Amino acid sequence: MIEKFISHRGNLYKKDVERENKLNSIYDVINKGFDCEIDTWVINDKIFLGHDEPLLEVDSKVLLDFKEYLWIHCKNLDALNYFSIHSENEFNYFWHQKDDFTLTSKNFIWTYPYKNFSENSVIVDLIHTVEINKKAYGLCSDNIYEAKNIY
Repeated sequence: MIEKFISHRGNLYKKDVERENKLNSIYDVINKGFDCEIDTWVINDKIFLGHDEPLLEVDSKVLLDFKEYLWIHCKNLDALNYFSIHSENEFNYFWHQKDDFTLTSKNFIWTYPYKNFSENSVIVDLIHTVEINKKAYGLCSDNIYEAKNIY
C-alpha cells in the first residue's frame, strides 16, 4: 500500500535530535534504502540544515548527489526561492507549516497527520497512529524501520 518510505530528518528508530539533519544520518538512511526528508534554510546564499534554525552549512553539490532521495522542507522564503530558481536540478522541495496539504515541486501531496490522503500522498505519521487502509505514495516517519514493517 506504501511505495516510498521516508525517514523524517534522518531518524531511523525514534525521534533523535542528535541524528536529525546531519549529513551522516542522511547518508545512513539513504544507504539503508530509504528516502530522507530534510530541513533547509538559505541565509546569504548559503544552504544550511536544521529544523528550528540553520545549524549545519551544506554544499549544494552534496544535495545534488542525493537529490533523487531527498524531500527538501524549505524552512524560510530564501530556501524556497533558492530551490525554485534552481529547478533545473530537479530537487523535490516544499514549504509547509500546519497546512493540511502542500504540493511538492514534483507534484506529490505532503499530507499532515490525521488528514485524508490519496494515492499520490505522502503521509506524515511520525509515531504510526494513522490507519492506512488504502494506497498512498509514501510515508514519512521517525521510526522508518517500524513503519516499513507495519505497512
